[in-house]
Amino acid sequence: MKLFIIAALLAVAAAAPSSYKAPSYPTPSYPAPKYPTPSYPAPTYSAPAYPAPAYSAPAYKDNKYADITVTSQSDERNIDGSGAWSYAQSDYTTRDESYAQKKFQGVTYDSYGKESYGEVQGNTNKGSSYWISPEGQKFTLTWVADEAGFQPKGDHLPVAPVHVYELPVAPVHEYVLPVAPVHIPFNGKGYKIY
Repeated sequence: MKLFIIAALLAVAAAAPSSYKAPSYPTPSYPAPKYPTPSYPAPTYSAPAYPAPAYSAPAYKDNKYADITVTSQSDERNIDGSGAWSYAQSDYTTRDESYAQKKFQGVTYDSYGKESYGEVQGNTNKGSSYWISPEGQKFTLTWVADEAGFQPKGDHLPVAPVHVYELPVAPVHEYVLPVAPVHIPFNGKGYKIY
């Protein structure tokens, strides 16, 4: 009960108006600081002195084929992915190429990297080039690229050597057969193909 009376007295005391007034002080006023204005000398700039460019004659002027121009050019592209292009130059160099899309039987990979054999989409390509060397030699190159790979043909291309093996002769016995040589294919540069 005593607690109740004390709590009631405190509540009445808190609710009663107070006669206390906080003192009021005047707002201080300070004079604005005065700083001296710095003085810097005005900058002076001079343009850099670069030497005048010296242009020499272009290097191709010494080439005896300096005035080669394209005399004809064509480029055909079809909706089905096939097409052809060609050009000819004033030095008698020509090139023509045609390509088409084709379905092949080949190896495919799924998103997990699993290999399977099936139908794949690819390009076939065939074309030819003709040019004259600086020595005056005429070259013609034709090629086909398809599922069998790139197959160039030209009289100037090196030909892989043909290896001729002699069959060793074994003594004739009833139980011994002649030994056939083992053919080791080479890639034309002296390396074995495995």
